[in-house]
Amino acid sequence: MSSEATAAADEHAHGHEHGHHGPVWLAHHFDTPAQQFDAAKLGMWVFLAQELLFFSGLFVAYGVYRSWYPEMFKAASHQLDKIMGGTNTVVLLFSSFTAAMAVRSSQLGKKKATGNFILITIVCACIFLVVKYFEYAHKFHAGLLPGRFFHPHLEHLAAGSPPLPANTGSFFSIYFMMTGVHGVHVIIGIGVLIWIWMRNNRGEFSKEFYTPVDIVALYWHLVDLVWIYLFPLLYLI
Repeated sequence: MSSEATAAADEHAHGHEHGHHGPVWLAHHFDTPAQQFDAAKLGMWVFLAQELLFFSGLFVAYGVYRSWYPEMFKAASHQLDKIMGGTNTVVLLFSSFTAAMAVRSSQLGKKKATGNFILITIVCACIFLVVKYFEYAHKFHAGLLPGRFFHPHLEHLAAGSPPLPANTGSFFSIYFMMTGVHGVHVIIGIGVLIWIWMRNNRGEFSKEFYTPVDIVALYWHLVDLVWIYLFPLLYLI
């Protein structure tokens, strides 16, 4: 057998072994689209469970310190802007709605609507970060910083608020850690949403294949859920 014939036979055998056995978006190690979808969904739920465990450590720290210094936490919470926090809560709740609508639109094969809902979700995420920037800027100007960097400037404190104990820096350590880590998740979410939006524009999703949209929406719902707990714990009680 000639070398050309041998190469052709090898190429044919390789293509037969690794060729697609279904739609182009079906990975070769899955037998059916349903199996691929279920595996992806299970993997995402495992990841989300790990994320909840990660955030639970921060919530435990919050609970311990609040039980030790309840009056300090109550006084410190007056320095947080409830209007900004409430605005961000509404923004994230609305973004969860648009993320869910993006999934529904992709299930119906509505490419344009899917892209629009993803874009609205991204805009909401950016609004959240802008509001958080102004919140952080005020804390820096007021000297409301973590730990040993806590040096409050009375002229920047909330009018009529109770005096701040000397150990209030512990509250702002927890505040910056919890909201900062959450903010990092928001930034990651924006990046992933942009990636999904670009893939949608290329026409990669359809009624038969919308798994990435669904998976990213699940992640975004977690980001929203964590903030739903952060807002009342830090700002309201």
